[in-house]
Amino acid sequence: MAKYRLDEMDLKILDILIEDARKPYIDVAKALDISSGTVNVRIRKMEELAIIKSSAISVDYERMGYTFIAYVGIFLERNHQAEYVLEQLEAIPFVTEAHITSGKYNLFCKIRTKGVKHAKEVIYMIDDIQGVSRSETMISMEEAFNDKSRLLHKAFRELDLYDFLTTK
Repeated sequence: MAKYRLDEMDLKILDILIEDARKPYIDVAKALDISSGTVNVRIRKMEELAIIKSSAISVDYERMGYTFIAYVGIFLERNHQAEYVLEQLEAIPFVTEAHITSGKYNLFCKIRTKGVKHAKEVIYMIDDIQGVSRSETMISMEEAFNDKSRLLHKAFRELDLYDFLTTK
């Protein structure tokens, strides 16, 4: 297996893509004074190594009417039911995150709905899943920030000394 080491140019490309994943390669290349072919090759290599898994869009949920956020702690009848319950949660589009947790709850999820009445319906859907014994809900009064980009910039900077194994 060969090794691949992220270099400063890879990190600069990642910095630009973290801010705008849809930025055309030609614009990334111009910003870094390199060819678009170089950008393409480096991005493909990072995709092959699963450093970059996908690109995503960011939407304004409030403009779409999904203004209500709540967090639901889920208690299971039995711990081994977690995978089944997670599959059922994934089928509910208003459940936007789900985590297996330690502590008070077996599972913890985030829901996003159009309002209190809609949230109640979603919580009832969650409570109706076989294996869920009960749930507790916490309402988000306001999303203060939701910014993964700060962590990504920091994490990628820490990777520049890390060697990635390739299959070549």
